[in-house]
Amino acid sequence: MTVSSEPADLVSRQKYFGWVGRLSAAQRGILIAMLIFASMFIVYGWKQAAGLTPNMINTAANKGALLALVAMAQTLPVITRGLDLSVGATFVLANCLASTIVVDGPIATTFGIFGVLLLGLACGAVNGLIIVYGRLQPLIATLATSAVYFGIALAVRPQPGGSVNFELADFMTRSSFAVPHSVLLLLAVVVFIWIPYRRSVLGRAAFAIGSSEQAAYMSGIPINRAKMLAYTLSGLLASIGGILLTALTYSGAAKMSIANEYTLNSIGAVVIGGTSLFGGVGSAVGSIFGAFVMRTVGDLLIVFDINPVLQPLFVGVVLLVAVSLGSLRVLRIKNRLHIYR
Repeated sequence: MTVSSEPADLVSRQKYFGWVGRLSAAQRGILIAMLIFASMFIVYGWKQAAGLTPNMINTAANKGALLALVAMAQTLPVITRGLDLSVGATFVLANCLASTIVVDGPIATTFGIFGVLLLGLACGAVNGLIIVYGRLQPLIATLATSAVYFGIALAVRPQPGGSVNFELADFMTRSSFAVPHSVLLLLAVVVFIWIPYRRSVLGRAAFAIGSSEQAAYMSGIPINRAKMLAYTLSGLLASIGGILLTALTYSGAAKMSIANEYTLNSIGAVVIGGTSLFGGVGSAVGSIFGAFVMRTVGDLLIVFDINPVLQPLFVGVVLLVAVSLGSLRVLRIKNRLHIYR
C-alpha cells in the first residue's frame, strides 16, 4: 500500500511560499522606495539633454547622500517610537565645527574628524539623557536641544566661511570607476554601523520598544540603554552628514533654514523608506532610498520647468500620503488583532 506524498509536498510548498511572503512584507518599504527612486531617476535622466552622465550621477549621489545620512539618523529614534527634531541642528553644528577644525595636514584633519564625530555622539547622548532620565517627551526634548545646538553653531561660525582639507573633500565627493564615493560612504555606514546595531541586543530591543514599550518592560528588555544608544548613534550619523556637507561646500554656515529643511525632509525620507512613525518597524536602508526619492523630487521639478518654490508643496503631499498609508497599515493590524480576540 502506497501513501501519496502530495499532502506533505503541499504543506512544504505552503511553508516555503509563506516564508517568502513574510520576507517580502518585511522588506516591502525598502522595495517600494527603491522602485519609486529608480522610476523617478530614469525619468530625470530621460529629460536631461545630455542623459545620465557620470558627472550628473555623481552630483545627484552627493546631494542624496547628505539627506540619506540625516534620514538614517532620524530612523533610529523613530524605531523606538520617538522623534529627533535636532538632527538638522546637529548636522549644521557638525558642518560649522568641521569647517573650523578639519583643516591643514593629515594629522590635524584626522583629529578634526574625530572631534566632529565626538561632538555628534555628545549631542545624541544629551538627547538620550534628557528623554530617558529626564522623562521628557522626545518631541519637546529634541525641539529644545535643537535650539541649543543651533546656538552653539552660531557661536562657532557667526558668519559663513571656513575651510576644509582639500584632499579629504576631493576624495569624499568624487567618483572611482563611475561609483560615487558618497555612495561608498553610505555603504560603509550601513555595514559598520547599521548592521551591527540591528543585530545587537540593544538594536533588537529598540524594535521591541517601538512595538510595545510596556511589553518590552515586562520582558526585562533594557529600555533605557536601548533608547540611549539609539539617540547617541543618531547624533553620530548626523555629524557624518555634517562632514560630508563641509566637503561639498568647502565651508560652514549656521543657517536655520538648512537645519529645518533637513529635519523635515529626514522625516519624509524615513516614512517613504518604510519606517513606521508608530515605531517597531524600519530600516536605515529604506531611509537611504527614501532620501534619494525626496532629492529627486526637487530635480524633477527643475527639468519639468516647475517653479522650485513649489517643492515644499510636493514634499508635503508625498509626506502626507506616506504617513496616511502607514496609519492605514497600523489600523488594519489593530482591527485584525481585535477580530482574533
